[in-house]
Amino acid sequence: MRLKDKVAIVTGASSGLGRAIAKMYIKEGAKVVFSDINEYEGIESLGEQAFFMKADVSKSEEVKALIDETINRFGKLDIIVNNAGIGTTGNIHELSDENWQKVIDINLNGVFYGLRGAAAYMKEKGVKGSIINMASILGEVGFRGAGAYSASKGGVNQLTKTSALELAPDGIRVNSIAPGFILTEMTKGIDADPKAGEFVRGSIPLGHMGEPDDIAYAAVYLASDESKFVTGSILYVDGGWIAQ
Repeated sequence: MRLKDKVAIVTGASSGLGRAIAKMYIKEGAKVVFSDINEYEGIESLGEQAFFMKADVSKSEEVKALIDETINRFGKLDIIVNNAGIGTTGNIHELSDENWQKVIDINLNGVFYGLRGAAAYMKEKGVKGSIINMASILGEVGFRGAGAYSASKGGVNQLTKTSALELAPDGIRVNSIAPGFILTEMTKGIDADPKAGEFVRGSIPLGHMGEPDDIAYAAVYLASDESKFVTGSILYVDGGWIAQ
């Protein structure tokens, strides 16, 4: 088991990519705190290695409480996956203050709060941990109607690189995963729409959308000692989209 005796937090873990990552971490031997604003149905079935705590990552005090409770419950923190995020659509000239701010608060500020809290603990305790931030291919390339989302994910990439440099002397690694189009609740509308689905699949060199476990495998790699010489990287899991 690649994460045996490790303790991890995964935000946005009640569905989609976060759920896949958290469950695979359990399978690989980690103790995992599943966190989300929505309840996780059936957390008890995962045994004593799993615990659910509700938290809104856009609120710094709730992220701090999440980290504190993880340490109190499991005795330490080795890994945090700052995955919680939302998408929104709308052209820049139509985007409201409220929608813009909500995306930035969750997708960028939420990553910062988790990164800051985990880094402070790891530095203080001498933990050579792994911090994994969820970015996107849209943090690298533009996409019509995704201005707020793209801006937030571009910010995640730069935050990842800068914090990786700052934390490297402490042996703390910081990396991003940048998914392409993955089959989740967030993207099911695209896949169900014949025109949109055809466009997206036609734009992916491998010819199909990814699955949540494709991202979970990347998250296991970045959390494990197999990636001990990897920091400040953006790992694209996108079927070749970004290579074009």
